Amino acid sequence: MYTSLLSLTGLSVLLNALSVSAHGYVNDATIGGVTYTGYQPYSDPYYSVPPERIFRKIAGNGPVEDLTSVDMQCGGYLNSGSAPAPLTAPVTAGSSISLHWTTWPDSHKGPVVTYLAKCPGACSAYSPGTAAVWFKIKEEGKRSDGTWASDDFITGKAYTFTVPSSLAAGQYIVRHELISLHSAWTYPGIQVYPSCFQITVSGSGSATGPSSKVAFPGAYGGTSAGVIFDIYQGTGTYTIPGPTVWSG
Repeated sequence: MYTSLLSLTGLSVLLNALSVSAHGYVNDATIGGVTYTGYQPYSDPYYSVPPERIFRKIAGNGPVEDLTSVDMQCGGYLNSGSAPAPLTAPVTAGSSISLHWTTWPDSHKGPVVTYLAKCPGACSAYSPGTAAVWFKIKEEGKRSDGTWASDDFITGKAYTFTVPSSLAAGQYIVRHELISLHSAWTYPGIQVYPSCFQITVSGSGSATGPSSKVAFPGAYGGTSAGVIFDIYQGTGTYTIPGPTVWSG
């Protein structure tokens, strides 16, 4: 009996380790020369006093597959959405932000997309719900050489995007996602790995994004372009889901 319990415990630890290493999430962000640790789903919840982050909580390293779930927004769990984070990081409009992901499996290929949403006040007290507040500022999908934007994460390369220089000062949520297409030949097709963090933008700009914005859930549907695509047989071009990129 004792041996069996040990075996079961060992098996549980092994399965948990395999689960943790199977996918990935944003591990950190470098903003204005400062590196901010991302939400750590396998350690942060177990602190008696959790570390304060700029990153909103994620459920783990697994995907959101229900395109109608509010978890599409920031990676919550079972329609929980994602609670606001207590902190924001200062950044100047027109500057760049770099992100590092944890180890990424080479079978999970697809586009990488980044959105913003302006908080009406402090992001630490704001949950967008299903409001259409999100606008896309960067996307990269299938490249001309047949590789995918997600391939960079396999090698540990940083992902960098620029905060639009015309953006109005204020607090914003950054919604960054990787869309995996390895099983996307049938509905629901894609696996979405979203992550959100909060920034305080300074600058002299006055723009708050395009007049037409999107909601999560709602931006991607079962018939949206790019939701169903066979990466193994599809040799043509790939259309990234969602709105066009707003350049500012």
